Amino acid sequence: MSEGPLADIRVIDCSGLIAAPGCARYLADFGADVIKVERPDGGDAARDLGWRDTRDGVSLWWKLEGRNKRCVTLDLKSAEGRTAMLGLCDEAHVLVENFRPGTLERLGLGPDVLLGRNPHLVITRITGFGQDGPYAGRPGFATLAEAMSGFAAINGEPDGAPLLPPVALTDEVTALVGAFATMVALHSGVGQVVDASLLESMLQVMGPLPAAYGVLGYEQPRLGSGIPYSVPRSTYRCADGRWVAISTSSEPVARRLLGLVGLGDDDRLRTNIGRAAHREEVDRAVADWIGARTTPDALGTLTAADVAVAPVMGMADILGDPHVTARRAVCDVDGTPMQGVVARLSATPGHLRWSGRPLGADNEEVLGRPGGSEAGL
Repeated sequence: MSEGPLADIRVIDCSGLIAAPGCARYLADFGADVIKVERPDGGDAARDLGWRDTRDGVSLWWKLEGRNKRCVTLDLKSAEGRTAMLGLCDEAHVLVENFRPGTLERLGLGPDVLLGRNPHLVITRITGFGQDGPYAGRPGFATLAEAMSGFAAINGEPDGAPLLPPVALTDEVTALVGAFATMVALHSGVGQVVDASLLESMLQVMGPLPAAYGVLGYEQPRLGSGIPYSVPRSTYRCADGRWVAISTSSEPVARRLLGLVGLGDDDRLRTNIGRAAHREEVDRAVADWIGARTTPDALGTLTAADVAVAPVMGMADILGDPHVTARRAVCDVDGTPMQGVVARLSATPGHLRWSGRPLGADNEEVLGRPGGSEAGL
């Protein structure tokens, strides 16, 4: 029996790759009994995605995505596999899936069937564009959502191409959205379908930009590391080649920084509007001031002046950072470092119990038959 605030919740995760399995992982981290259902011939594609641990050959993506889950294999194209899946859903509180819209129905496992058998079941469906609408049948990849949500259009240098994020940003955002929406549905006490999409999850990240266009006709331009309403805000190179990041969203912080770089008496720059109008001049002054100092000197002086500054850190820096270590933001799970539980609860914390398990490892315990990829129904 697992521990945690969701220990009385059983989740059936028959999804693949990142966003939907991530949703189930967040629930598992807080104690939910998550049963990962995979096809017998290879399982979740995350098992073959990205970097492999040289010690055991297992994908690091899978170790993270599959953590805290029990793993079984079922062939949902077979009558026996579908019958077993119905049995699992009969005893579950949540089903998480990310097939293209209509696939679950074609398998005879649609919401009408599942809710008819288990009226309290929450069916969380995560797709690229949602269960309906003109784009519902399109392939659901994060890249498409990043392009169509407005994110890529504003990301990049002013004279450069639109840029996509170099991490699975939309998938991770949608995983959080899916977990949140699933918990709302569970709290309602009503069996229902949760329809979450990559596109709409990413659109939430865009803040008031839809309103800015709808009301003002404003389209945000690409500004590199800058944002339109807070200047200076960027990354700056120090004399030793390392980089620091600065934010002046708070007016007092902006005034303290401008005083340091020699612009404290310039009346044109007393407001965000004024600084935005003279963006290049302000950024150049800050860049020159930082560029004349080593990273320790720049960080020390700016921190002492109570300016919002931080070093730009790579993974080597992060894994050695004392704050990250103290907060257990990165934890060792079965000998592999990975992100810790997403939030700390004082009375009912989450726990990391194990990393992603072998394909079919829990077939015997969950389904009453031997494990292994050859044992799929």
